[in-house]
Amino acid sequence: MEIKLGKQIFDLDFHPWSNVVATSLINGKFFVYRYAAESHLAQRLLEVNAHKKNSCRALRFVNEGRSIITGSADCSILSTDVETGTAIARLENSHGAPINRIVNLTESTIASGDDEGCIKVKFHVWDTRHPSCCNSFNVHEDVISDMTFASDSMKLIGTSGDGTLSVCNLRSNKVQTQSEFAEDELLSVVIMKNGRKVICGTQSGALLLYSWGFFKDYSDRFVGLSTISDPSTNSKPSTKSKPSTNSVDALLKVDEDRIITGSENGKISLVGILPNRVIQPIAEHSEKYPVERLAISHDRKFLGSISHDKKLKLWDLDELLLGTGNTAQNPSAASHSDSGGMEVDNNIAKPSRDMPRANVCALAIFAGTKRKIAGKGLSSSETFFADL
Repeated sequence: MEIKLGKQIFDLDFHPWSNVVATSLINGKFFVYRYAAESHLAQRLLEVNAHKKNSCRALRFVNEGRSIITGSADCSILSTDVETGTAIARLENSHGAPINRIVNLTESTIASGDDEGCIKVKFHVWDTRHPSCCNSFNVHEDVISDMTFASDSMKLIGTSGDGTLSVCNLRSNKVQTQSEFAEDELLSVVIMKNGRKVICGTQSGALLLYSWGFFKDYSDRFVGLSTISDPSTNSKPSTKSKPSTNSVDALLKVDEDRIITGSENGKISLVGILPNRVIQPIAEHSEKYPVERLAISHDRKFLGSISHDKKLKLWDLDELLLGTGNTAQNPSAASHSDSGGMEVDNNIAKPSRDMPRANVCALAIFAGTKRKIAGKGLSSSETFFADL
């Protein structure tokens, strides 16, 4: 399903329990559409000129889907009633710089990030009966590119164009840690492996893997997406020309072992994590425009994507994943397709961070245990070979 909007799209979000999707545009408007699996046409429910002539950069459903929060280049945050399209509350100058990202934290809390690296946490933005408290984390020196929330530990993970990752503790209202410079712009982030890994997409096209609790430096770097070729062509990249890189602008978690990535070359790919591998490209926006955002519907049946082609596309997720395996593969079965030097997450003790990075070779030692083989009467040496 394809919705042509005619203007550059900045963000999208699915309703938490209904077949409704919203998207925000560069001209300050946002639209709300109803979609159906059996139809190729979407019904427009709402058009709101939320921020006049300033771009509407970020958008999220809140308050159980009854309200929409939008953030703008004019530094304001607006709460709008989904049923009527009327404004509930507007926070003028909520940031000192244009707002770039908004994410949901809890039922009553959102976080917003701006172009100058500031992250703010706000409460009850959509309810005028409650004061809107605000905690600020001035942690980054460049735009907040993406954020994700670990609800069990109440920690907010943020990425920035300054090449660092931050961890803000919402219980103590302090910046817990900030990573070292990754020598790359961090553009997107998700939490994987039951909270043990944080995955970041970068400007160079590499995926950086951070281990939870060890955020100072990444533990793994996967470059399989940076030079991915077009599967529709049989041509091989020239050995004389330098391969072009494709930034990973969007990440979406499918399960604990797989993510969907949106890249600068317009490709949407399914990627396995630990073992790290590009399972396969699954979709592509027209004319190879960059894929800016990805989202998944409430029932996990539709994948939403936006790009510079000014289109909102809704993909049947079951069809996209058909043939790739809807359940995560056994890591041992896919280990041969791993890129060299990538770790297998099997609870092996890690070397000290003071040690220089090096390629580590693991020796697997198999210890045989004695078994009784009924009726065979084998000697100890024969039992050893029988075990093998």
